[in-house]
Amino acid sequence: MILRGLEISNMGVNCYIVGCEETKDAAVIDPGGNPRGIKKLLDEEGLKAVYIINTHGHIDHIGGNQGLQELTGAKIMIHQKDAKMLTNAVSNFSFLMGGKVTSPPADQFIKEGDIIKVGNTVELEVIEVPGHSPGSVALKTGDIIFSGDALFYGSIGRTDFPGGSYKELITNIKEKLLCYDDEVVVYPGHGPATSIGFERKNNPFL
Repeated sequence: MILRGLEISNMGVNCYIVGCEETKDAAVIDPGGNPRGIKKLLDEEGLKAVYIINTHGHIDHIGGNQGLQELTGAKIMIHQKDAKMLTNAVSNFSFLMGGKVTSPPADQFIKEGDIIKVGNTVELEVIEVPGHSPGSVALKTGDIIFSGDALFYGSIGRTDFPGGSYKELITNIKEKLLCYDDEVVVYPGHGPATSIGFERKNNPFL
């Protein structure tokens, strides 16, 4: 598997590129902005983006959808419960930043248990972890989890936005993420990577 990442915008969003070494197909997870920078990374690896996967619909994670889709033709995927955030500047909170940023609508909805196949060698399993937003998901492949804004290094996602729920988020993290082995690496939507074992032992929220 080819894995590249870059930090985007002044909000420090982590965008991840996951590619198949055989076919060079790739998925881009949470392109919050800088579509040309993402395309440059794809080109450096000889990758073709076939999917844009949003772990949830907040502006800092979807802001680059339109530009990247125009550059690559990739299909946009998101959970149906967050789908309206793509096309509504109030729902995705971009209006709070003095702008009205939207995305093209989803080409495909994803849900718990779906397997997103990227080329011949990469399979991303969808795990629903609502709490930060109603349609928040994580993506698991092998011993790696892309946790979106559910689980961070030593912290968890905010739950004070409309549609958020602290109780729901904690329950989902414990039941759907901490069930994995300690060695599983967690790549979050913001901040440094961590592991399930470290968070199990050290995260004050858990």
